[in-house]
Amino acid sequence: MTTAKRDTYTPETLLSVAVQVFIERGYDGTSMEHLSKAAGISKSSIYHHVTGKEELLRRAVSRALDELFGILDEEHARVGTAAERLEYVVRRMVEVLMAELPYVTLLLRVRGNTGTERWALERRREFDHRVAALLKDAAAEGDVRADVEVRLATRLVFGMINSIVEWYRPDGPDGRGGAGGMGGAGEREVVDAVARLVFGGLRKAS
Repeated sequence: MTTAKRDTYTPETLLSVAVQVFIERGYDGTSMEHLSKAAGISKSSIYHHVTGKEELLRRAVSRALDELFGILDEEHARVGTAAERLEYVVRRMVEVLMAELPYVTLLLRVRGNTGTERWALERRREFDHRVAALLKDAAAEGDVRADVEVRLATRLVFGMINSIVEWYRPDGPDGRGGAGGMGGAGEREVVDAVARLVFGGLRKAS
């Protein structure tokens, strides 16, 4: 029976289960026993795929980080004015967050208690700094207002985007995805709303 179960599990499906348990229980509060019960397989079957729960954590946060950093390599993030590139990056950040919701949620909840968590936090800071640099360049080019300090503006933008993990649900009440109890906004509506709110406040008044 255990062998049959093992054959039905892949590293990807095991990772999906582990991420949900980490989010529900917290990484520190999750044991291999918890993961075993949630996956419906023995602990030895889990070890057949990974060395332990920290490897699962690293794979999960790496998936989120790879998607986020991948945005910065896309053509529209590298070509155009700083303001245009910044708006593209912000929109894509929201899209990635919604597409990879469990993985980004877990990334945002790591606290730095393990080597993997500290590595993830450092990578998050690097990503934040690169987005902040775009905002600084846009201000220098005169396309966004200069009366709001760049680091503060960056924190506020990230705060708005990151808060989406607390209320957005892909299986919203209208079947399109969205916010439970908040009208069931679809993905495109959320992306457009964030862009309007961010850049309506950031862009320099004409």
